[in-house]
Amino acid sequence: MRTRMLIMLLTLVVMFAGATVLTPTWRAPSWRAPSRRVPNNGTYTNVRGLHGVGTVSWSVLTSGIDTNLRGVSAAEFVDKDGTEHITVWACGSNGVILLSNDGGKTWKRLHVPGGDALDFRSIVALGLKKAFVMSSGNGDKSRIYNTVDGGENWKLEFTDSRKAFFLDALACDAECYALSDPIDGKFVIVATHDYEDWKELPGDGMPAALPGEGAFAASGTSLAVDDYSGMYFGTGGGRVARVFHSADKGKTWSAVETPIVSGSASSGIFSISSKSAVNVVGGDYQDPKRPYRVAAYSQDQGKTWQLAAQQPGGYRSAVVAIDGATLAAFGPSGEDVSDDFGVHWKHTDSLDLNAAFVLDDRNGWAVGAQGTIARMINRTQYLIRNNSPKDDSVLASTSSIK
Repeated sequence: MRTRMLIMLLTLVVMFAGATVLTPTWRAPSWRAPSRRVPNNGTYTNVRGLHGVGTVSWSVLTSGIDTNLRGVSAAEFVDKDGTEHITVWACGSNGVILLSNDGGKTWKRLHVPGGDALDFRSIVALGLKKAFVMSSGNGDKSRIYNTVDGGENWKLEFTDSRKAFFLDALACDAECYALSDPIDGKFVIVATHDYEDWKELPGDGMPAALPGEGAFAASGTSLAVDDYSGMYFGTGGGRVARVFHSADKGKTWSAVETPIVSGSASSGIFSISSKSAVNVVGGDYQDPKRPYRVAAYSQDQGKTWQLAAQQPGGYRSAVVAIDGATLAAFGPSGEDVSDDFGVHWKHTDSLDLNAAFVLDDRNGWAVGAQGTIARMINRTQYLIRNNSPKDDSVLASTSSIK
């Protein structure tokens, strides 16, 4: 009898333990889910499968505008009633700037006075009504504008009349920086420390540019800044594709060669991300389907570089971090996702997209040719919150532009 009771007791314990494993306690995620950042000591944890490359895709919200959208950014805000909202900004050729105050459901077209012919390549959302936008072009066609009233008015913050001046990228964290192609043999960084007064940083600590070397403005993301490891930018067009790194906010720089394809004016690094690992993507935009030497990663803050063991499907103009180990890359032949800090990439979509911005692991947008705007679908996060599978139509819907 004692033996039988002991067996029954053990059975109940096992059943209870099994039920505990199969029905975990669910907690509502915070508004911005924390990222699983890479340890600063360079040790990488294998987190493949936390998201999974099959869980992230992109769904078109709207398209059909006469513009090639190149920049997108978003910010979150709380209204007077305490309700949280997301504002999304996008920009592109033909002077197009778009704003959505409802997370991308509806869009309003904005105009910069005298800017209808400008090619806007980068935009940074600073809040509900505040943003910087950057245009690219030779000399004074490269400009930085600022708005504080939701795009009703724009103030010209910076431009330069030198013919070699050509802005390629704009990036902000605690401070804002913009990158220009070399002038007098050195790349140029302009910066603002108060979001108003833009100035060119001294170039004493900047290494000399190689013959033909420049940066690419295809997605406005060849420059990356963060509070952890400083500032990075990628180059191309020369003998080798290099990554420049500054750990002191642009006072001094180091330049390191990467294995990204190079040697022609159309090849090199087009985008860099330093939010998780340090990752670069690029290739040759004249040969967009060539899937060789287009993605590389660094495990030591840009000191050494390795090619991705499994490459994206061709030339890629942008790379963004989604959450910790998960990244996405974008180009004319489609999109790819990596869930191991950029070591392996898998093709996921075939949209023609130029750039993307991920606010958190639930909210991201991408933009591309013919005014295309797409929203990120992260099925892992959706299923965690809802505890049941849903059709993609629930996760995304079409939007309109006014």
